[in-house]
Amino acid sequence: MQIARMYSHLNGLEFLLVHKPSLWKEIQEVIAAVDAARCRTKVSKEKTMPGKLLYIPVDMNASFHAELEKKGGWHGSRTSYWVTEEQKLIRKTLELPADEQKKQIAAAGFRPIYTYNQTDFVKDRIAVEVQFGKYFSVAYDLFVKHMAFFVGDVIDVGVEIMPMKALEAEMSSGVPYYENELYNLLRQGRSTPAVPLVLIGLAP
Repeated sequence: MQIARMYSHLNGLEFLLVHKPSLWKEIQEVIAAVDAARCRTKVSKEKTMPGKLLYIPVDMNASFHAELEKKGGWHGSRTSYWVTEEQKLIRKTLELPADEQKKQIAAAGFRPIYTYNQTDFVKDRIAVEVQFGKYFSVAYDLFVKHMAFFVGDVIDVGVEIMPMKALEAEMSSGVPYYENELYNLLRQGRSTPAVPLVLIGLAP
């Protein structure tokens, strides 16, 4: 596959080029190594395109995961934290270590509730999410996952990989696509979310 478009949010790409050039090279090599044609195996039964071969999103995700694992060092990571119903208390404890969050919530007389966010691939403080899944997944990645790992001081940049609209239109199920997710990100303003990101749109 190949990179068709990219967007650098809060200098995410610039950070990679200056501070993590070898990781950026690995990400590019992984993208180039994925053979989209091998994932184009489903025969469409839709009225608008009967008999047409479509890409299978699950297979494309699996191909990316396999290529990242081949590179070595990329691993899943979890960031844990404690929440409660009192918004002022959450604001106060948001950037504290998890054990301190729990203590302060309990000390204030509220019940600490344990939760976590998990990302599939992190290496040397760079997170990569590959989204050929449900359309809402990218927003969750950008505004929750990457943000949580950044606030938790686990990552410096989040990389989000997804298809361009032209590729999404030839898939067997509705998945997120670059143009729409770029719009969703830009309408939040230049500084939201407050985490450096790189959005990547793919073509075969």
